[in-house]
Amino acid sequence: MAERSEEVKLLGMWASPFSRRIEIALTIKGVSYEFSEQDITNKSALLLQLNPVHKMIPVLVHHVKPISESLVILEYIDDTWQNNPILPQDPYEKAMARFWAKFIDEQICVAAMNVVGKTGEEKDAAVEATRDLLKFLEKELVGKDFFGGKNLGFVDIAATLIAFWLMRTEEIVGVKVVPVEIFPEIHRWVKNLLANDVIKKCIPPEDEHLRYIKDRMVKLNIKPA
Repeated sequence: MAERSEEVKLLGMWASPFSRRIEIALTIKGVSYEFSEQDITNKSALLLQLNPVHKMIPVLVHHVKPISESLVILEYIDDTWQNNPILPQDPYEKAMARFWAKFIDEQICVAAMNVVGKTGEEKDAAVEATRDLLKFLEKELVGKDFFGGKNLGFVDIAATLIAFWLMRTEEIVGVKVVPVEIFPEIHRWVKNLLANDVIKKCIPPEDEHLRYIKDRMVKLNIKPA
């Protein structure tokens, strides 16, 4: 049975890939929730109260108890609502899912951010570093619809950061970081994501999203390509 919305609250931001991860997981589980849109440039007293350590979104509040960091929240959701599991049941496969999700956040995300605002040889080096990391995920997808097999799972949710943020912003940064000729498996996986009803419901509209990213880059004094 889905929780009543007043018992589950998500502090997030519509354009954040980390916030969208939580929306995807809650939707898979059929959990009703209240969404509280946050201004990340002018952080609310509520956000600072609920996440005093990192002062960042997303924050999930369940029965008045806050949980922060998107991957931690995903595991909490899977442990709390055990229908439609997003993590594998096998201990080894579960450990590997955690490994790849952490790899995406701590290595691929960091490398991809280095592409933004760079020019010339610095940009070329940042693109190559990102591609070298993405090649590991490319191998993981061979013969699979999703990272976990036939169904959308933990790594897929984490990797939406690649599908709908990194790949969407290629035109803005002026380079194809994930070209189909190098990453055919990742592109096939993105098509599978786009055919999934939960994903279609939970990803931000592309045109509006790209406008937001361009505006954000201008405010940060980063010139779009």
